[in-house]
Parts: sequence; C-alpha cells; structure tokens
Amino acid sequence: MIRFILNNKTIKTSEHSGMTLLDFVRYEQRLTGTKIGCREGDCGACTVLVGTLNGNIIEYQSITSCISPLGNAHGKHIVTVEGTNLKDKLTTAQEAMKANYATQCGFCTPGFVVALTGFALSNSNKTYSKALDAISGNICRCTGYKSIEKAAYQVVKKLENQDKNSFKWLIDNGFIPEYFKGIPQRLKDIEAESLKQPKGKYVAGGTDLYVQQADNLIDNSVHLIQEKNFLKGIEINSGICSIGANATVTDLWNHSELNRYFPKLKKHLKLVSSEQIRNMASFGGNLVNASPIGDMTIFFLALNSDIIIVNPDGKERQLPLKEFYKDYKTYDLKDGELIKTISFKLPTTNSNFNFEKVCKRTHLDIASVNSAIHISIDHETIKEAHVSIGGVAAIPKYLHETSAFLKGKLLTSEIILKANEILQNEISPISDVRGSSDYKRLLARQLFFAHFTELFPKQFTLNDFVQHA
Repeated sequence: MIRFILNNKTIKTSEHSGMTLLDFVRYEQRLTGTKIGCREGDCGACTVLVGTLNGNIIEYQSITSCISPLGNAHGKHIVTVEGTNLKDKLTTAQEAMKANYATQCGFCTPGFVVALTGFALSNSNKTYSKALDAISGNICRCTGYKSIEKAAYQVVKKLENQDKNSFKWLIDNGFIPEYFKGIPQRLKDIEAESLKQPKGKYVAGGTDLYVQQADNLIDNSVHLIQEKNFLKGIEINSGICSIGANATVTDLWNHSELNRYFPKLKKHLKLVSSEQIRNMASFGGNLVNASPIGDMTIFFLALNSDIIIVNPDGKERQLPLKEFYKDYKTYDLKDGELIKTISFKLPTTNSNFNFEKVCKRTHLDIASVNSAIHISIDHETIKEAHVSIGGVAAIPKYLHETSAFLKGKLLTSEIILKANEILQNEISPISDVRGSSDYKRLLARQLFFAHFTELFPKQFTLNDFVQHA
C-alpha cells in the first residue's frame, strides 16, 4: 500500500508503484492543473513539489511528475498547483504571474507557479538568479520570458524579509496555505511504514527509464530503490569523496565542502539538465544508463573514479569506472547487482578540474560533445592527467592514450597540440542528429583546448592552439 499526503489529503492506494505520479494525480485524483506536455521531463508543465521529512524539518523540491514513479511518493508530501491555492485570494506566485501579464494560453502557468512556490519554500538564497534557476525547467511557448522573469523578480522582492525556514512567515505573506503547518507531524505517522517492494526492474529517480520505457514500467513490477539508505549520502574522508549512487546533482550542488574543492562546481552542474531533473535523477542511474554523452559519467571519468558494486547478498566488488563500459549500452553489471558508491580523490592545491559541454542550446539539452579533465601540475610539469569525452564513441570515453601521453610532460602549447593528435586517433564519432562526425571531431578539439585556456588563462589563449591545429 502506497501512503502519502497529496496537498491536504492523505492518500492510501494499491495502484501499481510503477504508475507515473502525473497519471495518478490527473486521472485518479482529477487534479488536472498538473498538465501533460512532453512526458519526457523537459517542459515542466507537470511540475509538482515533493516534501521530504528530515528530522523535524520538511524539505521541498520541485520534480517533473511525468517521469516519476508513484511509489517514490510513499511517505512524502506531494503538492500540485491546487495544493498551493489560498481560500479567497491568489498566492504570491499566482499574483506575480497575473500582475506582470506572464500568462497567455495558461497551459504552462501551473508549472511556473509550483516552481516559484518551491523556490519560496527552499533553503536556497532568495536571489533573482536563484529564482530563474528554479524555473529553468519550465518552458513557455507563447507568453515570452521577460514577463515571467518580471514575475519571478516580484516574488524575490517579497521574499527579502523572509524569516529563514519559517512556514508561518510564508503562510502570513500568502505564499502557501495554512495546512502546510501540520504536514511534518502527519508525515511522521506515515514514515514508519516502509513500502513493500516486489521483484522487478530497479528504478531510482526514473528520469531516463521513464522517458524510454514508461509503458512497460507502468504495466510490470518495478523495484524502487530511491529511498534505500545504503545508497545515499556524500562522505569525505582522508582526501577521498564517496558518493552514494542515489545521490543527485542537487546533493552535489548543495554540498558546501565539495564546492570548496571545486570552486566552479555550480557553473559546471548548471549545464546538467534543469532544476527539476537535478532534484530527482540519481548518479547511479546516470552511470548505468551508459549514454555516450552522459554528463555526470564524463564528470566522474575525469576524476578517475572507482565504483563499488553490490549484489543481492551484500557482497561487494570494486572497479575503476573507466573499465565499467564495454560497448554501446553494455557494461560490467551482473543480474541483481547495483552500483553502491562512486569514489574519487579530491583535487589538491596542485590539481585542477574542468568540465565543458556543447549542445544546441546552453541549458536543458543533451550534449553534442562534452568533456572533462583533471590535471595535476608541479613546476610546469604535468604529474597526472585524466581526460574524458562524450559523444565521440560508442561509450562514455576515458582517453587512456591521451591521458598517458600528458603525464610527465611540460605544460606547453606544443605538448597540448600533440596530445590533441592522439585524442583524434582515440575517438571515433559518427554522424547523427547532434552533428556530423567532422563537426564532433572539431568540437572535441575545441573542448580539449578550452580546458587549458580555462584552467591556465595567463598561460594560454585559444589562438595559441587554433592557428597551429
């Protein structure tokens, strides 16, 4: 039995746990404000909030309900646009959209309202840029974004005097209805009841599987693993970072210590999907998706990561991530096995990390080519280098030969140019909808050079490479 709170109503349902949350909300509960758009998590019309109890505090995040399994709602507070409504007036987010003429056909409006409400409920800094991040996964096809951006700005201005983490302040100022105050205690009554899991296909966040296999997952048993504690968390010990396979990009984004080790971490992660997807997609899922252009896979390959794999009996084995992939969508994972953790050495004062990505639009898009590098320098000598690249081979590509060539060499433009020649021999791009093979080779070259101009701007400019390449 799946139990959760939907707006102000406690839900008990025996519906299939693989059913999408969107379909349950619309067709079983008749809450049709949550719209069906792309069914791929791209447009944000189906945005809802998920409130998760953490001790005595409830934390809210926005997700796209069209690719989220119903079973993942167990023990949570799910908020649709109807659940944000006040009795006799518009909420602050609704009023901001109205006052700035930020809606025309209205189809996308509920998603924007829910996302802005989630922003108000979040622990993030209440800045205009953060508000725009919050609605980054919401697409409008007719209004134009300036009026929506003005609405977001109006919400931010009203939040300037907010009492931190205060439901009372948000209720008093018209952001959320009064029933939110009682949700933490109501969730405690549900939390103790674990969801019984059938045998079936493992599903974590579902953001890839539900795009490709939604009909199959709805009709067959799924084994939901998003809430398994042994797959959660981020730990740092003795210069090693270990990340649970169920951790999300948002977990990485919010980790203050990792942001000190990776000063440009948020800049890199902002290139990964939208806020709604970053809130729900797991790293383990990204790795076993085995997409040749998986952003976080390329990220972790350049960090020379290891993975721990666990079988149903609890037996573990460790494997370098660069040895995990065998061929297109083929990897070293036996039946019943799960990736448990991803671990890597943290950057030091002598090492640098960079991630680059090119796609048809800057954000919310699949890469044409992406690349990352982790390089250690001592007295102008490259002591260690790990380079990865996506979109140019059948697998997410760790560049063994290029990385080995760089090790022990002086950091000069001549060496980098020679390394690019080796890189070009290591890759084998094909022509597809994201570009021709020649175009991808050009991108691979430019991104490789970009790593050095970004990390060592006083030493290199793009002209140092392009005129000789």
